[in-house]
Amino acid sequence: MFEGIDLEQLPAAIEALLFVSDEPVNAVVLAKMLDENVEEIELALDALQKQLDESGRGIQLREVAGGWRLYTHPAYHELVQKYVLSWDTRRMSNAALETLAIVAYSQPVTRAQVSAVRGVTSDGPLATLVERGLVKEVGTADAPGNPMLYATTQTFLEKYGLRSTADLPDLEEFAPDEKTAQLIRERLGAIDPQVQDAAIPDQADIPTVEELATDAITGALGVVEKIDFDKLTFNTDDE
Repeated sequence: MFEGIDLEQLPAAIEALLFVSDEPVNAVVLAKMLDENVEEIELALDALQKQLDESGRGIQLREVAGGWRLYTHPAYHELVQKYVLSWDTRRMSNAALETLAIVAYSQPVTRAQVSAVRGVTSDGPLATLVERGLVKEVGTADAPGNPMLYATTQTFLEKYGLRSTADLPDLEEFAPDEKTAQLIRERLGAIDPQVQDAAIPDQADIPTVEELATDAITGALGVVEKIDFDKLTFNTDDE
């Protein structure tokens, strides 16, 4: 075992290591770092996760993308987001967030299908997401012209604290009523080229699919990336 650390200190030692990590770390790597067997590390990870949850801390420990990582608690998402965005001007535009949400919930999906859901062209936002490593090309659709298909990446899972896309929140949970939930189902069905014109009515009291999906992958998951304040750039251009 790592010199000076006993079994009771393992959860705290792991917390310290994960605090300085900017990507998920698996139990095998932690075991090597702490000179301990994997079974003890897994027990310590479970203990740390439970401790953070039960003590009402502002951070959570999540198993994501094949490893473990610390994330901000969803309850404080708006507060932390306000603070981080006051510094980090490289944040994604609303268009990019909407596009990412649609890809996440409808993947694999073509550029035209994303645009059909959003109601506007999505070439720019998709290019931004590909550049940031959140979305990637995964093949071509069996359709005229063989358009490219897009899906989310491992990096997306890491950034949003997910083990897999199966862990995405159910969009219908964000619907204010059953009518809206049904409209969401119909709108996501618009990915089918035969019903691309199906749309949620343009009413102020009915949220759009992209609004709900964006809320789901940001507010519900409560994820804000760690930032390096020395590398921040201040740019007001939209992406």
